[in-house]
Amino acid sequence: MSEATTFIPPHVLNTAVLFLVFNRLDTTKQVFEAIRHAKPPRLYVAADGARANKEGEVDKTQVVRDYIMQNIDWKCEVKTLFREENLGCKYAVSGAITWFFDNEEQGIILEDDCLPSQSFFWYCEELLEMYKDDLRVWHISGDNFQNGIARGEGAYYFSQFNHVWGWASWGNRWEKYDVEMKSYKDFLENKIIKKLFLTKKEQRYWTNIFMNVSKGKIDTWDYQWTYTIWCNSGLSILPNKNLISNIGFGPDAVHTKDLESKQSKIARSDLNLPLVNPKFHIRDLSADKFTSAKMFSIENFIFRVYIRIKRVFIK
Repeated sequence: MSEATTFIPPHVLNTAVLFLVFNRLDTTKQVFEAIRHAKPPRLYVAADGARANKEGEVDKTQVVRDYIMQNIDWKCEVKTLFREENLGCKYAVSGAITWFFDNEEQGIILEDDCLPSQSFFWYCEELLEMYKDDLRVWHISGDNFQNGIARGEGAYYFSQFNHVWGWASWGNRWEKYDVEMKSYKDFLENKIIKKLFLTKKEQRYWTNIFMNVSKGKIDTWDYQWTYTIWCNSGLSILPNKNLISNIGFGPDAVHTKDLESKQSKIARSDLNLPLVNPKFHIRDLSADKFTSAKMFSIENFIFRVYIRIKRVFIK
C-alpha cells in the first residue's frame, strides 16, 4: 500500500498529534510506529472504554493502551484520555478532539487504522502554519481519492470535501463544532443545502445524511464536522498525492472483498517539501464533481454500508 520513497524530514517536528485508539492492537502498532518515527513533541492518546456486552474487550483495550505507553521512547510530553465506559464513536471521538484542542491551538489527528506516510506530518505542519490566520481554510486532509488525476500544479488543492483518514485543523475552527447539530432545523428551513449543491441528487444525498445524524440514527462524529465546515463556508485542503492508507479492513469483512482491494489499498506516497502552493485559493470544482460522482456509484454505496457495519461490529 506504500510507494517506495525515502523521505528526509526538513526539521524536527513541532506539531502535536492526537492518536485515537480502541481495541485493535495490530493496526495500532503500525500507526504508532509511524508516529514514533515522526517523534511529535506532544502526544495525546485517547481511548474509548470497552463495551459491556463484548466479552474480552476490556483486555483488548488494555493491551492497546499498555502497548502505546510502554513504547513511547522519544522525548515528548504525553497526555492521555482513557475512558472507563464506552461512549461510542459519536461522543468518544468528538470528545477526544475537543479535549485535544482545549490544550492545543492546532494539531494533527490520526485514528488507529489510518497509516500515514512520513511526509504527512510535515505537510500538515507547514499548512497549519501557513493558513492558521486564513479563516477560509478549516481542514487539512492527508487523503486523495482522485485516481491519480492531478488538480493544478501545486502540491495540494482546495475542496468542499473534508476527508478524515488522517487530518489536521485548528482549535478556533473546531470550537464551532456541535456534535448534536442543533442548528440543523434552521439549516433545513432556510434551504441552505440548495446553496451548497446545484443538483437534486446531491441535495437529497446530503439532506438524508444530515437528517439521520441530527436524529441520532447514525453513531458518528465526522458528518457533523463536514456540516460545521459548510455552514461556515470553509474550504478543505487535499494533497495531490495520497498520504494515508486505511488499514482497518480485515478478514472479518463481509461482501466487501473487491471493495477491500480498491478502497483500503490505495498507495500512500510522500510529498516533496517545501510544498509547491497553488496559485489560486479557490475550490477545485472539477475535483469535487469527480468526488460527487464517486459517491453515487454502486461501489461507494456498498462501501458506506460496510463502514457503518464495521463501526458497530468490527471495532
